[in-house]
Amino acid sequence: MLKLKILDMKRFLETVNSCNGAVKMLCPDGGKVNINGYIQVQEELWTRYRENKNCLPLILEVPQPSDYMSIVSYYAGDC
Repeated sequence: MLKLKILDMKRFLETVNSCNGAVKMLCPDGGKVNINGYIQVQEELWTRYRENKNCLPLILEVPQPSDYMSIVSYYAGDC
């Protein structure tokens, strides 16, 4: 699990969409939603990001190690 605060939504989604496997977001109800390549979910994230003044806290589950490292590398560069 990764707990992130997204400050650059465009680069974050580019990174997520380049992943080979699922990138699951933990929802408030405890469910998980794959955000990799799902435009409708990503549009909802954009809305929440803008409403939250260009900052969005997320908790992700990234099962594939190479995808996990891609997201960690993105995040380390975004901080």
